[in-house]
Amino acid sequence: MKTIDSIPITKISRASKLVTTGAKVGVNYLKYYGDKMVNSKEEAKERLNQNNAEDIYDSLKKLKGSALKVAQMLSMEKSILPKAYVEKFSLSQFSVPPLSPPLVIKTFKKYFGKHPNELFDTFNATSVNAASIGQVHIADKNGKKFAVKIQYPGVAESIASDLALVKPVAVKMFNIKGKDSDKYFKEVEDKLVEETNYLLEIEQSKAVVEACEHIPNLKFPNYYEEYSSERIITMDYMKGEHLSEFVAHNTDQELSNKLGQALWDFYMYQIHKLKKVHADPHPGNFLISEDGNLIALDFGCMKSIPDEFYTPYFELAKKESIENPEIFEAKMYELEILRQDDSKEEIEFFSAMFYELLSLFTQPFHNEVFNFSDPEFFNQVAEMGQKYSKSTELRNMNGNRGSKHFIYINRTFFGLYNLMFDLKAENIKINNFINL
Repeated sequence: MKTIDSIPITKISRASKLVTTGAKVGVNYLKYYGDKMVNSKEEAKERLNQNNAEDIYDSLKKLKGSALKVAQMLSMEKSILPKAYVEKFSLSQFSVPPLSPPLVIKTFKKYFGKHPNELFDTFNATSVNAASIGQVHIADKNGKKFAVKIQYPGVAESIASDLALVKPVAVKMFNIKGKDSDKYFKEVEDKLVEETNYLLEIEQSKAVVEACEHIPNLKFPNYYEEYSSERIITMDYMKGEHLSEFVAHNTDQELSNKLGQALWDFYMYQIHKLKKVHADPHPGNFLISEDGNLIALDFGCMKSIPDEFYTPYFELAKKESIENPEIFEAKMYELEILRQDDSKEEIEFFSAMFYELLSLFTQPFHNEVFNFSDPEFFNQVAEMGQKYSKSTELRNMNGNRGSKHFIYINRTFFGLYNLMFDLKAENIKINNFINL
């Protein structure tokens, strides 16, 4: 894979890159208008999406940082984005062009004050895994193998300006209106700031390992503060296959079920017992070991779940709450899905919309055992997502609704459901975490 010798780090240089990309997107639309005159509208739209996804991702992967992280988050929203965007943006999960070896050494010296060979016996300056915020290298000391994650230069300093550039796109995509909409962007910004603080990530990682290492068939690396800094993390090198690569060839249903149960238990235990969850459940953060265990990595994005959100959120997940009009309405207001300034039309529309969404999306919680390999369930989720993404009535409504905590909790569940479906996990015990 081609490497990168430099990353735009100033606000002006990063903005210029996105302006150039915007111009390319504009040209793609001009091509689209001509294309749909001679071909079917569906074919022309598909080509437009492919061209735009390619150009946007090409720009973001060179910028890295927050802009690329937003693409990664959007790639998990498979029911919202066109397929072309999901496929391209999914690459940001664990496959983006890495920094060149000279830039790696320069960055390491800047962050640690030493050449990597002063710290380790050997250090491979060629990355083995590159993502949105950092990339991973292999090192060795006293016969022990380590994975060293190095943050891209300028990422932490450009979060606010990157989000300011991405904000107009997000506002349009999700139809967010109203003066208090900044709470959503502040939530994302705060989480991204936390993700760039690698000392915090080590602290969070060690806490998760200590709390969850008893869960069967689940493994974690150890973390080493003496070889880490605010922008560098050193951990055990964990040998395994990325989950997305594993599912592409696995035919062992019993193994799929074992891994799926471990993954589900891990998330339910965090959510219900710790009230704090690993809110970045994409395939790049999980490996499958040679002995068939699930390895969880990267705890930079941890979301605390306050009781004032946790309680109504999971009360609303109960079938009896969804079916009880009074309880349903009360929880909708508690979770800020319905607002005091809503019109009668907005109350009726969003009540009906969320009744339909929740009746479907909470189905796993209405059963003792659930089959996550069932394509019918996921087809219904996808169809409902497409239905509302194309709804002209929804576009005319104020999309600014829901507690800010929905951003990462919904992201967690969308990602978890997708991983469970990718594993084709069957007969998953939903409440197994209670006895762990």
